Amino acid sequence: MEKREQLYEGKAKKVYATDDENLVIVSYKDDATAFDGLKKGTIAGKGVVNNKMSNYIMQLLEKNGVPTHFVQELSDRETLVKKVKIVPLEVIIRNISAGSFAKRFGVEEGIVFAEPTIEFSYKNDDLHDPLMNAYHAIALGVATREEIETIKAMAFKVNSVMKEYFLTLGVKLVDFKLEFGKTPDGTIVLADEISPDTCRFWDAETNEKLDKDRFRRDLGNVEDAYAEMMRRVFGA
Repeated sequence: MEKREQLYEGKAKKVYATDDENLVIVSYKDDATAFDGLKKGTIAGKGVVNNKMSNYIMQLLEKNGVPTHFVQELSDRETLVKKVKIVPLEVIIRNISAGSFAKRFGVEEGIVFAEPTIEFSYKNDDLHDPLMNAYHAIALGVATREEIETIKAMAFKVNSVMKEYFLTLGVKLVDFKLEFGKTPDGTIVLADEISPDTCRFWDAETNEKLDKDRFRRDLGNVEDAYAEMMRRVFGA
């Protein structure tokens, strides 16, 4: 597979064209941002952790009937994926109160919900990713009602598979963000990444944070937290 010109660079990844118009290469960076890009830094080794963990989880999800963009891991930092048109809808699933949810509703972190919640935000950096509901998404042409129902069903399926899996590693899946894309024939697949950048992971015994919150909140040991998640997933 020939790597060609860079198509895109985001906060955490670069995307390159290949000699196949339906496939692209994603390259994971160590750059870290928080608070809508206001806080910037570097987390050594983060790109490797996020790449390898995302690929592992995506393959686990595929086995459980969730279609994803994953094709092949090329190296520690690079992966071949299907080229998709990203649906500009960020999907957030929450199992336990934390982060902006706790702040928005004035509750403490750590409340375990009777059932998971779902929320959407409009993927738009200029507007700071505002919250939106399904009616807003349809009105703006972001997605059709059928697509939203498909995305919701897939998101809850991802949650049930991941929650069960991470618990076997002694980790609580607190909440996470997903992005979906459409293949040329209109099929919706899970895209982007699943990593300590996009998920909140707490140790099941101590509630120690093992994710990007350590960077956001200046808790220290950021690299150690990412390395610990890598160790739990791969046993290395």
